[in-house]
Amino acid sequence: MKNHRPDWDSYFMEIARIVSKRSTCIRRHVGALIVKDKRILSTGYNGAPKGLKHCMDSGCLREKMNIASGERHELCRGLHAEQNAIIQAALHGVSINGAELYTTHLPCSICMKMIINAGILKITYLDGYPDELSVELIKESNIKMKKI
Repeated sequence: MKNHRPDWDSYFMEIARIVSKRSTCIRRHVGALIVKDKRILSTGYNGAPKGLKHCMDSGCLREKMNIASGERHELCRGLHAEQNAIIQAALHGVSINGAELYTTHLPCSICMKMIINAGILKITYLDGYPDELSVELIKESNIKMKKI
């Protein structure tokens, strides 16, 4: 009988995909989890701050303004999945220094700056994201990247 257990990267990425299903974003569903020593520390998905209307209810301002993906992040009412995962860890007093991030999409430049300062050492992701500054920040940092 063959062993059908997924490897660790596949296992954590599948969980990130499931987390992304909680997203309330109209444009893109993103899920992220922060892992250390093969243990999940925190998860996050993209959506409005708690207690506020979700984009699926109020509409997407960026869509209405015809803003391209990867541009003008500040005009979105939602938080990104990576931001929510970092915030959840902070809210519950969980250190993520030295951890790994699994995310369904390459982090944007705003998220990358947070990831760098949070001490995350490795990012594993599925799909790209059109943000040239993010790619520059990744190259300049010592964070390891892995696309699967």
